[in-house]
Amino acid sequence: METSLRPLTLSEILDRTAQLYRENFLLFAGIFAVYSGVALVLSIPSVFLLAGIKPQQPTGASQALLLFSVIGVVSLLLFVFYGAATAAITRAVAWVHLGEPATVGRAYSSTLPRLGRYVWLKIITGFMIFLVLFACIMILAILAVVVAAVFAASHSAGAPVVTAIVFLLYIPSGFLAIWMALRYSLAIPACVVENLPARKAIRRSVELTKGSRGRIFLLWLLVGVVWAGLFGLTHSFFFIYSAMHQNTLPIGLSILEQILTFFMNTFVGPILATGTTLFYYDQRIRKEGYDIEWMMQAAGLTVPETPLAAAAEPPSTAEQS
Repeated sequence: METSLRPLTLSEILDRTAQLYRENFLLFAGIFAVYSGVALVLSIPSVFLLAGIKPQQPTGASQALLLFSVIGVVSLLLFVFYGAATAAITRAVAWVHLGEPATVGRAYSSTLPRLGRYVWLKIITGFMIFLVLFACIMILAILAVVVAAVFAASHSAGAPVVTAIVFLLYIPSGFLAIWMALRYSLAIPACVVENLPARKAIRRSVELTKGSRGRIFLLWLLVGVVWAGLFGLTHSFFFIYSAMHQNTLPIGLSILEQILTFFMNTFVGPILATGTTLFYYDQRIRKEGYDIEWMMQAAGLTVPETPLAAAAEPPSTAEQS
């Protein structure tokens, strides 16, 4: 059991993330490979459907409708599986960070009974971010239309300039969406570790992230750079080939692209969940003295409360056998 918990700097959290990732690569990759494997299997029918669409033929429209329907169903299934993988990795990271054993099977068996809660949590946070962003965009769009109409009525040539300035205000809307996402970034760890309902996990995340949203954003930025670099390295050939052949790829190359995407998601996917879970514990240590609480539990001086502390306990001996 790990008893040397303490507040960590950003660089230490990044180092700890890399350390846990290296030491538990097969565990983390195995957990996320479930989601990536499902994504790979579900993407194959879309590849064949896309290859069979002939827009110039009368059946082209119906084929396109079928493709969009398949993509919609696939996206919904992937959303559910991604929620399951994120929760399972969060559970596994929590265990190994505290020095407890973890396996792919135990991580999933611990989180699958509450999968609906985790998916609902992602739906709520996504909808709240979208709603605020949509409201900002609509307000700015109305403002742009009004400004353009005023200048048009006065026969002024400044309308395009003013409209362009208004549309530039969309940039702060993007920053607002990022800020809201940062507020909710620790909701999944709170929901998984503390066994909280979705709405309580959101409020918990808002409170825990105060004072560290900039640090969490830097983690996101770093993971984004890693993902973009790996994506460019593995997919640039397909973009070049497609551009040289009228934006089309043979079925074989399309399947190969999906296979490379499987490996990329399997390798990169666990990094963000690992760092986010470490931030969750770091914030609890900074704000609540969780390191002292955990040391006392390790020494047998306190009895874990139910259900919050019990949710953080490692698998029992019976579960490990």
